[in-house]
Amino acid sequence: MTKPDPILAAFAALATPTIANALDDVGFEGICQGLGQMVPGTRVAGRAVTVRHVVGGRGDYTSADFKVGHMIDAAAPGDVIVVDMGGHAVSTWGGLATLAATVKGIGGLVVDGGVRDREEMLEHKLPVFARHMTPLTGRSRLQLAALNEPIRCGGVRVRAGDIVVADGSGVVVVPAEHAERVAALATAYTTDDHAAESLLRTGLSFREAMAKFTRI
Repeated sequence: MTKPDPILAAFAALATPTIANALDDVGFEGICQGLGQMVPGTRVAGRAVTVRHVVGGRGDYTSADFKVGHMIDAAAPGDVIVVDMGGHAVSTWGGLATLAATVKGIGGLVVDGGVRDREEMLEHKLPVFARHMTPLTGRSRLQLAALNEPIRCGGVRVRAGDIVVADGSGVVVVPAEHAERVAALATAYTTDDHAAESLLRTGLSFREAMAKFTRI
């Protein structure tokens, strides 16, 4: 039986904007830029499994180099696969990979590059966040270069085991060594948000709320 991860449980209840505030406090630039939510209404909080691809033109690599199965095999249930493709509009992931990941219980996918088969992603409700939605296949265009080595995603360093949280506002990365502190700060800020909401409903002005709660 898998032992529960209390840090992940804390992040599961936190919104990315609130986590971003806490990341400012610890001095880590953890906001992935330019990535969008492919399946509306989904979110994920999990440990990163990192992937780096080399991207070429059609025919530069063989079909055997397109190792999506290796990516899925490297991830445990609840993990988030994070892929560095340098932002290229080539698909590294499609509908059958989405099904396989869903069956395995993988938490989600973050790609600084392209994915395809949005309809199947919508069907299976896998949280997928990417820079591009494109029909263009990665077969013969992509080569898996590294698994679970440090990568860059949306301008952010990501290492295996770091925490990735993604929702409708975006994608954030929390370094493992800062996770406990960031979770505690973000939880406190969430409490302040709820308190401010209650006071706003009873007549407190927004200017007064901003002065009283400095991180809302």
